[in-house]
Amino acid sequence: MSSQASTCNPTIAKHDQYMTINFARYNIVMERGEGVRLWDDAGKQYLDLFSGFGAGILGHCHPDLVAAVTEQANTLWHVGNLLHTKPQTDLAEAIHKHGFGGRSFFCHTGADANEAAFKLARLYGKANPGVHGPRHKIISTLKSFHGRSFGTMPATGQDKVRLGFEPLLDGYTHVPYNDLAAIEAAIDEQTVAVIVEPIQGEGGVNVPSDSYLPSLRKLCDDRDLLLICDEVWTGCGRTGKYFAHQHWNITPDLMTLAKGVGGGLAVGVMCAHERVAQHFDYRTLNNVVHATTLGGNCLAMAVAAKVFEVIERDNLTDNAIKLNTHIVNRLGKLQNAGITDIRGKGLFIGVELDINSSDTWYNSVTEVVNKCLERGVLLNGTQNSVLRIAPPLCINQTELDEGLDVLENVLTCQ
Repeated sequence: MSSQASTCNPTIAKHDQYMTINFARYNIVMERGEGVRLWDDAGKQYLDLFSGFGAGILGHCHPDLVAAVTEQANTLWHVGNLLHTKPQTDLAEAIHKHGFGGRSFFCHTGADANEAAFKLARLYGKANPGVHGPRHKIISTLKSFHGRSFGTMPATGQDKVRLGFEPLLDGYTHVPYNDLAAIEAAIDEQTVAVIVEPIQGEGGVNVPSDSYLPSLRKLCDDRDLLLICDEVWTGCGRTGKYFAHQHWNITPDLMTLAKGVGGGLAVGVMCAHERVAQHFDYRTLNNVVHATTLGGNCLAMAVAAKVFEVIERDNLTDNAIKLNTHIVNRLGKLQNAGITDIRGKGLFIGVELDINSSDTWYNSVTEVVNKCLERGVLLNGTQNSVLRIAPPLCINQTELDEGLDVLENVLTCQ
């Protein structure tokens, strides 16, 4: 990966000179993309099975998205949120239709969306206080990821995200994932909401038991707590449903989206049930309590609305379900590859590797990811032992098998 003076590539050299070194980047400069493929500035081709942390939900330069952004760029870019625009309302309608009928607030990132959810939860907690006054506390889970802002770092259940930024905002509690009793034990008179990923992303593609989310929904109803579903990773068809909570037939009070919803553009969404969304309503509050300047700009909204249109038209949720079965079947038959678990839904799959086995050549998932990259396949690892597979929803089985061939060969030292 790149570091100062590590390469003679001019783009990387400029990065090392002019940009903050936040990320450990590969010594690769991507130049163009089409469908599920990328090409670097040396002409090498890559098969993308991770879609830019899930943001490229329809792959690279999808013709419908290119047409949508081109048409919008020639029509109207940005007018601010004191005026109405059709692209905003088209996207809000699509989320309402495919979701639970909520109202949407548009911003830029998943962290922005979760910040909006937390602020709305606090307003709800003031309007519906406990015996000791307004409620503001949020319960989240260990290994969760909800953002890196000062409002979302304390909710993120990973110490490495918060390290060095103390003192953090108070009012946040972490409990184990998939443990309803732990959530119940953490509730006090100041608790107003629980935030949970229907399937944990950065935590290792962790899927809860079938009873967890329905039981959590009932607990929240019984205790007048808001249930916030962080669908930043799992939204927009990624798991074979438009939104992952739909696998368990529950309705959240608030849902947050980012990554795939913008098709690669910076879009965040906080969608709230009407009874909660009313606490953002300036008409009853006589004040604007949350806002953004560029959130909901016409270019991003036109593309995001088209994302939903293409997913529905091309039955891409069905494609995600079909290919999930294919991936699980193929990898499940591998021998001597060190695979101990394959989990996930749709095209959001985690492959647990036994990094401590004496029968495998690798000692971390990063080694596997790097070997695949050398052979032109982009994958990702998390939690040191979990390989993440999250290709664009438009990938076909032939393309997928091309990548799985490489992965199988790498895992089995071929």
